[in-house]
Amino acid sequence: MMKTTQGLMALSLLGMAIAPVGAQPAVNTDSSKTPTQAPVSIQYLRATDARGINVFEAPKEAGVAYTGFKLAWGAAFTQQFQGLTHENTADSVFVGAVNPSPGNAGSVANTNRNRLMQMGNGFNNATANLYMHAQLAKGIRVQLTSYLSARHHNETWVKDGFIQIDDTPIDLPVLNTLMKYATLKIGHFEVNYGDFHFRRTDNGQALYNPFVGNAIMDAFTTEVGAEAQLRHKGLMGVIAITNGEIRGNTVRPADRAPALMAKLGFDRQLNTDLRVRLTGSVRTQKSAISNTLYSGDRAGSRYYYVLENDKATESANFTSGNINPGFSDKGNSYMINPFVKFQGLELFGMYESAKGRSAPDNNPERQVKQYMAEAVYRFLPGEKVYVGARWNSVEGDLGGLNKDVTVRRNNIAAGWFITQSLELKGELVDQRYTGFARTDIRNGGRFKGFVLEAITAF
Repeated sequence: MMKTTQGLMALSLLGMAIAPVGAQPAVNTDSSKTPTQAPVSIQYLRATDARGINVFEAPKEAGVAYTGFKLAWGAAFTQQFQGLTHENTADSVFVGAVNPSPGNAGSVANTNRNRLMQMGNGFNNATANLYMHAQLAKGIRVQLTSYLSARHHNETWVKDGFIQIDDTPIDLPVLNTLMKYATLKIGHFEVNYGDFHFRRTDNGQALYNPFVGNAIMDAFTTEVGAEAQLRHKGLMGVIAITNGEIRGNTVRPADRAPALMAKLGFDRQLNTDLRVRLTGSVRTQKSAISNTLYSGDRAGSRYYYVLENDKATESANFTSGNINPGFSDKGNSYMINPFVKFQGLELFGMYESAKGRSAPDNNPERQVKQYMAEAVYRFLPGEKVYVGARWNSVEGDLGGLNKDVTVRRNNIAAGWFITQSLELKGELVDQRYTGFARTDIRNGGRFKGFVLEAITAF
């Protein structure tokens, strides 16, 4: 286990030992001062530090000339201080012996599974990511991301690894022309469904997210497959095919089918002040043993223990505050995301509709919808300080007795980039649950309070 102090010590040593990696500045640059970011070293890469904010797909501009093989490292880690309270109105549901005998060693006392965990203010365990990038040839790179410490897994393990191709090693005119617009990705990678996964917190990497929490219904997963992108003058198209599950597996082939994904969009800087982006994504899978589109975040929620019972643990109950629709077998989803940036003002939205079912086949299909609206204003030279507000709502049929539920979250946040690689931010959050069965711990549920985060990424 990596405890908080051990994690901080390890990452401090790591920061002295590795050479950080960068990409072309995207935002938060201030040429009047000595830059604090790392020099560019790898082509076609989204920067790990603040230059990666509001970068969605990895840039099609090379960012640096190819000068031969390169190996670069990066890291990101976050320390939280949490001050949250929670409440519910669920009926008591007891498990264990009804009337245990005082002298009977084999008896088990009653336990109310809907009794909430007692929480106080304090630090959560630090979370940390490690990045390795290799430039194999002109326009061809490999990326490997590892979680050094996460809420769900305190030990080190690999998140993803893939090869990205933005240029052709074969000097043919038709291929040279095609690769001016095309990007290929092959391996185990983050699925490019929707745009929110580019703005969310990914374990230790929290610089891209102006808030602390992610979406209530968090469409984020990594899968094995291939993806192709075409981009030209602000227009973009993406198609992908993956195995549809977070792990590779070849057994029970009759119960598995590939997942297909497509995205169309427009993203253009119309003038020096105004950028407009609009995308629509669709993903479909006929069958799976474990479809993890809405449960693929193996790192865990940012709100620890909320609406969990008093027997919960940090790692076993790592999705606190999230809603998983439970489409483990069949799933069909689409998401629309508008984004506008005018000077320091950013507006981001989400509309998502998801239909699916869990195994076995006789389970009925259900539908869940999600809505989100964000407004962020960045100011001071280099947009070093920001304030923001987010509204997020999920409603629909979760199955069983929870056929018509609503979960709503309101966030207010503020942040300060001390340098390109160091940020302090805080958030006020209020989340409420309605429509849940009286025997469900989330009946009449609510959590609220604040979370502070200190983040470094380089």
